[in-house]
Amino acid sequence: MEHQKPIATPSRTKEILNKYGFSFKKSLGQNFMIDSNILEKLVTNAGVTGAAGVIEIGPGIGALTEQLAKQAKEVLAFEIDQRLLPVLEDTLSPYSNVSVIHQDILKTDVTHFIKERFPDQEVKVVANLPYYITTPILMKLLMDQLPITDITVLIQKEVAERMSAQPNTKEYGSLSIAVQYYTEARVVMNVPKSAFMPQPNVDSSVLQLKMRKEAPVYVENESFFFDLVQASFGQRRKTLMNNLSRHFKGQMSKDEISAILDKVQIDGRRRGESLSIEEFASLANGLYTYVN
Repeated sequence: MEHQKPIATPSRTKEILNKYGFSFKKSLGQNFMIDSNILEKLVTNAGVTGAAGVIEIGPGIGALTEQLAKQAKEVLAFEIDQRLLPVLEDTLSPYSNVSVIHQDILKTDVTHFIKERFPDQEVKVVANLPYYITTPILMKLLMDQLPITDITVLIQKEVAERMSAQPNTKEYGSLSIAVQYYTEARVVMNVPKSAFMPQPNVDSSVLQLKMRKEAPVYVENESFFFDLVQASFGQRRKTLMNNLSRHFKGQMSKDEISAILDKVQIDGRRRGESLSIEEFASLANGLYTYVN
């Protein structure tokens, strides 16, 4: 086979789109990568080796998939847009180690696929995620507690900042806590808008989440903990006390909440954004014991 240019170049992307008369669907947040250097860096940063099984979400026309296939042992790519299946079959034909699965990742039992396809190997998630649905996808991957080592994703810069944020910053919120609970997060690199077709109106970043072997804090009940964290950020300008009494209305009085805040030595006049994950854990455990 003649040596072809990488898919992630403007000319090759246009050629593929024209060949299939493909039009971008706004509703699917489709922005394809047209800079293969950035994709190669992404794959290197993800630590993809010949022993790794990789799960990709939203392969598009195969720009990142191709770079993954060159490095990984096997790639399993989930694509929701049926129109892309024949395109991928064509663009990825040189790579026998790629399988494309036509499924909505949010409705997929990913653990089942991992056990079936990658029974005894290291598994990573590497993806250029569609902007409009980044958070639900990442939350699902974390909540499902998949048997994976890490997640390396190209996402909107602002979301990457929220996910890796520290207390007392405007980016810090319930999302930061959830990410911190399951993973160690870091922003690996920033990516300009010009690397995409069509160009989005925002910059992007590569976020890497390394799965923790165990949570950094002990919580009595995970779903209660996450509900409480969310409630604490319910209205950011309001105090912890205000947000909590709204959340527990009918379950606990202000005095009871106040007593528990005193017991765990947290000032109810603080705002949610000032609490560390450790403080949220002790507050959640105190309240959980009381409510149950």
